[in-house]
Amino acid sequence: MTNGANSNSADRRVPLSVLDLSYVTSGMTPAQALANTIDLAVTVDVLGYNRFWLAEHHSLPSVASSAPEIMIAQVASATKTLRVGSGGVMLTNHAPLMVAERFKMLEALFPGRIDLGLGRAPGTDQVTAFALRRRLEERQGDDFLERLQELFLWETRDFPPEHPFNKITVMPSGVPLPPIWLLGSSDYSAQLAGDIGCGYSFASHFSDLDPVMPMLTYRSRFKPSDNMQEPYAILAVAAVIAETEALAEELALTYDMNWLWRARGILQPLPSPEEARAHAWTDQERAYIMNRRERLYCGTAVQVAARLQASVAATRADEVIVTSSIYDHDLRKKSYALLADAWQSVPAAV
Repeated sequence: MTNGANSNSADRRVPLSVLDLSYVTSGMTPAQALANTIDLAVTVDVLGYNRFWLAEHHSLPSVASSAPEIMIAQVASATKTLRVGSGGVMLTNHAPLMVAERFKMLEALFPGRIDLGLGRAPGTDQVTAFALRRRLEERQGDDFLERLQELFLWETRDFPPEHPFNKITVMPSGVPLPPIWLLGSSDYSAQLAGDIGCGYSFASHFSDLDPVMPMLTYRSRFKPSDNMQEPYAILAVAAVIAETEALAEELALTYDMNWLWRARGILQPLPSPEEARAHAWTDQERAYIMNRRERLYCGTAVQVAARLQASVAATRADEVIVTSSIYDHDLRKKSYALLADAWQSVPAAV
């Protein structure tokens, strides 16, 4: 495994990475959000972050990232050392052959720098999911495992001798699939990732599940494979970091308002802290937000880094990937710079 920390190392100062969704705010267009993603990638590349993952979401006014493969190519072209990948491709929306072709092409163009992260959910609502798949072959129920198996078969070429897919050449030929990661927010993905010998990333930034159990379950069940010889687990977290605790709390109001909107089925671009402060908050709403805030790493860089190190120790994470939907793009970039600096000074996990 390249660009990662050994989980048995005495120094548990694991690498930091970035998950970006191309967040759309009330003050910008989706096109500007995509440009901001590339700008952020260039910034964190210089700061020494390890990898940069792009998400796949559909029909969300707050997220412009609907085609991670395209953004991966753009980000990889604009950066020098980052590993760039999908966090993730929603496999239920795509033919496995198409995923194999696209990521082999990316690997050919940027050898050794591409990651293929896969998710089980469609990344959208049921109506949009239907629209995404309505011209595909009709299948009933959850066919993720079937699709995952087929994706691996395009790489291993272990189709039965008379199978018609043996006649198909996955282009570009002679190029391996990049490392495959399973993304999840439950025990199921952790168990599956361990059983098939893939990398694993736990979505602590939106899961209600404590990350410790799935992260340790993955490690205990891991079986070496051609894809990965040793377990490698990434903890995904949401963070709001600023120079002062008071400013971080102010910036986190964007999260608060967006969480409340989502709970009510309201889909809009991310609100500014000023818009959120203007809302007439009820006691019930504040209680709901306090509960949601438990998963948000909010504060100064030193405070967040210390909390992250505690999470690394508890989950035995090999890496931390941070997503941040701070409203102001420059302050978002600043947050990653502050964290990178603090990460070197806060005592490492043991």
